[in-house]
Amino acid sequence: MCGPVLLFKHPWHVRSLAMALRRFLSSLSPRTPGFAPLSTAPVARERPTAGPGAQPGCGAGETVRPPVPAVDFGNPQEAYRSRHSWELARSLLVLRLCASPTLLAHHEQLLHTARKLVGQRLFDKLMKMTFYGHFVAGEDEESIRPLIQHNRAFGVGCILDYGVEEDLSPEEAKHKEMESCASAAERDSSGTDKREKHYQAHHAFGDRRDGVVSAHTYFYANEAKCDSYMENFLRCIEASGGASNDGFSAIKLTALGRPQFLLRLSDVLTKWRRFFHQMAAEQGQAGRPAMDMKLEVAALQESIVKMGIASRAEIEDWFTPETLGVSGTVDLLDWNSLINSRTRLSRHLMVPNMQTGQLEPLLSRFTEEEELQMTRMLQRMDVLAKKAMDVGVWLMIDAEQSYFQPAISHLTLEMQRKFSVEKPLIFNTYQCYLKDAYDNVTLDVELARREGWCFGAKLVRGAYMAQEHARASEIGYEDPINPTYEATNTMYYRCLNYVLEELKHNSKAKVMVASHNEDTVCFTLRRMEELGLHPSDRQVYFGQLLGMCDQISFPLGQAGFPVYKYMPYGPVMEVLPYLCRRALENSSVTKGTQRERQLLWQELRRRIRTGSLLHYPA
Repeated sequence: MCGPVLLFKHPWHVRSLAMALRRFLSSLSPRTPGFAPLSTAPVARERPTAGPGAQPGCGAGETVRPPVPAVDFGNPQEAYRSRHSWELARSLLVLRLCASPTLLAHHEQLLHTARKLVGQRLFDKLMKMTFYGHFVAGEDEESIRPLIQHNRAFGVGCILDYGVEEDLSPEEAKHKEMESCASAAERDSSGTDKREKHYQAHHAFGDRRDGVVSAHTYFYANEAKCDSYMENFLRCIEASGGASNDGFSAIKLTALGRPQFLLRLSDVLTKWRRFFHQMAAEQGQAGRPAMDMKLEVAALQESIVKMGIASRAEIEDWFTPETLGVSGTVDLLDWNSLINSRTRLSRHLMVPNMQTGQLEPLLSRFTEEEELQMTRMLQRMDVLAKKAMDVGVWLMIDAEQSYFQPAISHLTLEMQRKFSVEKPLIFNTYQCYLKDAYDNVTLDVELARREGWCFGAKLVRGAYMAQEHARASEIGYEDPINPTYEATNTMYYRCLNYVLEELKHNSKAKVMVASHNEDTVCFTLRRMEELGLHPSDRQVYFGQLLGMCDQISFPLGQAGFPVYKYMPYGPVMEVLPYLCRRALENSSVTKGTQRERQLLWQELRRRIRTGSLLHYPA
């Protein structure tokens, strides 16, 4: 058979990983906070709200619930009634500047020159009047509170994100990345070759910011720096909980530990999943969706024996009714459950070295320091989840590059198992530009059903497309990204429709539709109406970035739909790297910004014509 073959002979380190996960997560209380629903409509409008224990569509509530409200995204007066006229003028200025190729090409030099000419103090004020004020909520937890409360008055909640990044040169970033993605032993002996190319660090792509315009990037320096990032996230969670009763806080797992651990775990999970697909192909199931693949246990055992992986006696307790049920088949979720310390299987995984022909542990043994780094990452995740639970904030785990993502998703699922028991406290992020996005979504929905926790998801198209394409081509592995934007759109709608169907039958599941695409939002609204998903059910959320697509966010919020703005905050100079990329992102979505600028002009001209330039939002 082609591709890597997994053999089972000697111990490997997934067992210690599973034990560590269980040790740090099993002690957590399963309770989750009672989230009070956000009143997303202005006072002048009336809309019923469901209490924390209410079931949508049941009892008397079903007879009094109004129809799904209509939303008009082409009415600028309604879209911008929350905005002062000077804010409209600032938006027009910033969006116009973001559309200038010349300005964007030289933005770093221009900012540096401006800071030298006017001085730091005046430079900060100018930034707050323009780019910073448009895209960033404020400098600290106190300064962002007025904007959060103002937006909530118009039905728009917040997803807080501490937007500070290190201002590293490309070479500094590459050096940090290469140092943090391989152990000393691996660097000395070229041991990274034991991993697949996809999961090896590569100097040409060491600066993970390159080509990425809409995501924060963290580079590992040391454990103390990770503790500092965790403290920032804790303050962000506290700020979100203090400013609203159902806010979100966004975190990135690459900020919480050394990325070497994520790379190695991702490599293991991918090889294990690929082995399942190889066995499925042998049984004539190639090409089926992941959830439709079911291996016949008897044939699987026969294959394992023929390959010399283990004897019949050794594998007799791997597939038992106690572990896999009585169906006589194994699906991918059953297969994944075997990678833990509950079975002998997890202690016997080996992989052949294609160069030497010798068997080697699938995951080489961690050093004592690496063990400690892994433990600390899990502890930091534990601290953040407990804080979110205590203050009533949802945690949104951001997606990252595909070579980190299997491990990030795996760790997020571990958090969901413990914290999303009664409500989906933890939201996983699914990038629909990935070829296996639909399989990932369907598998996790089914896992939540089987294990009895609440599914929470954010659906995005993805932030790393250009970088991922270039990396796969340069290093020489199969591109994990859909080949075209159209294919990504198709995948997005397929995943979205599947999750919306799940929400119809599962009142505790939730999804965040994170998109600036008006067509996507309209599709979601149509499907909600067809499936009987009412905004008062508070199962479908919408999300856009601060400073973008107000013509979508505010009409939704004012009509009663749960909608949120992704709000970065932090000191001016420390958020500047993020601001530069945000300006670049606006230039890359020309069609959307042109429509936004058109609506802004219409509303500003209307106010001038009607003498209402001093419009006060109320």
